[in-house]
Amino acid sequence: MSDKAFQLHDIVEMKKPHPCGTNRWKIIRMGMDIRIKCQGCGHSVMIPRKTFTRKMKKVLESEES
Repeated sequence: MSDKAFQLHDIVEMKKPHPCGTNRWKIIRMGMDIRIKCQGCGHSVMIPRKTFTRKMKKVLESEES
């Protein structure tokens, strides 16, 4: 299985869509837990890093500086 690389402020796609209908999330905090914000309704969720890496499908837009 390939290693999924993600950074702060990346837009990612999760395996399951949010109840509002969108499947685009922005990473707004990284650490032991990762906080992601729904790009559709603005709801933010904090989940453990291990769970996030398992549920993330792919990086849609990367914020490279």
